[in-house]
Amino acid sequence: MRVDAGLMGGLADVPARIRELEAAGFDGAMTAETAHDPFFPLLLAAEHSQKIELITSIAVAFARSPMTLANQAHDLNAYSKGRFILGLGSQIAPHITKRFSMPWSHPAGRMRELILAMRAIWDTWHTGKKLEFRGEFYTHTLMTPMFTPTDTSYGPPKVFLAAVGPLMTEVAGEVADGVIVHAFTTEKYLRDVTLPALERGLAKAGRKRSNFQVMYPGFTVTGANEKSWADSRRGVCKQIAFYGSTPAYRPVLEMHGWGGLQTELNALSKQGQWDKMGELINDDILESFAVVGTPDEIIPKFKARFGGLVDRTTLGVAGAKASTKELIAQLHG
Repeated sequence: MRVDAGLMGGLADVPARIRELEAAGFDGAMTAETAHDPFFPLLLAAEHSQKIELITSIAVAFARSPMTLANQAHDLNAYSKGRFILGLGSQIAPHITKRFSMPWSHPAGRMRELILAMRAIWDTWHTGKKLEFRGEFYTHTLMTPMFTPTDTSYGPPKVFLAAVGPLMTEVAGEVADGVIVHAFTTEKYLRDVTLPALERGLAKAGRKRSNFQVMYPGFTVTGANEKSWADSRRGVCKQIAFYGSTPAYRPVLEMHGWGGLQTELNALSKQGQWDKMGELINDDILESFAVVGTPDEIIPKFKARFGGLVDRTTLGVAGAKASTKELIAQLHG
């Protein structure tokens, strides 16, 4: 199992942070499109590292065109000598239309086409094949030598796709190289919904699961003392409640008979009652979404629950007696 870590903070912190992560033995370093651009830090990270994979987890796909993404991903992959993974996500309609002022429709179908369009662009750059992509949402038919990259030694980058619902998960299996499973996922939902949808997507494209990666970040509740445990529990409960308030994630709760909770959380979110939302997450809900235990129990419990199901994780274990390198070795084993 590969183990990744977040590459957060300001650009000035990136060189030291990426060297620290690589020295510790992490397999990947991830950025997210939150308050900052997800691509800029990875350019610095590529310059100051040798082997660690560099991942956007995630960049918002529908905020950009396939050509824009193809260029950014190509340049990062070429400069990092094949270490870049383009992790994409759809976001939700209000963010796409109101924050990015971009069109929103048929997210699964649009995402499938966006990834296929990027692959057509990369194919043109790497093989010289004429660019002739015509779809329902995107059309790319012009590529001249002036706009064609020549640093193609490392091939096109891998593409991972974030997915919660079965339709987007099928798209990941069909056209991506990996799926980023949302942290708001239980073992039951992973087994009964996510993985079967993934297999359907792989089957459509005649692909094998062995050539595909399932990436799952996971929640953990732990602490070296009573206070740190309570802080960890409170923080994770608030995260679960925040995600649970989103209508798109309701099916995960419904699978466990907690659909009504989503309605309540959504109403509280509109009132800004974030602390109260977290208080609605009881122990049963918490333990379904999170691995809960002492620092030394987290990795064995995680492996017992998800071993053989996922290929990489960002699992963190605050307060563990073992060193980071030892914890990574346990997950690799």
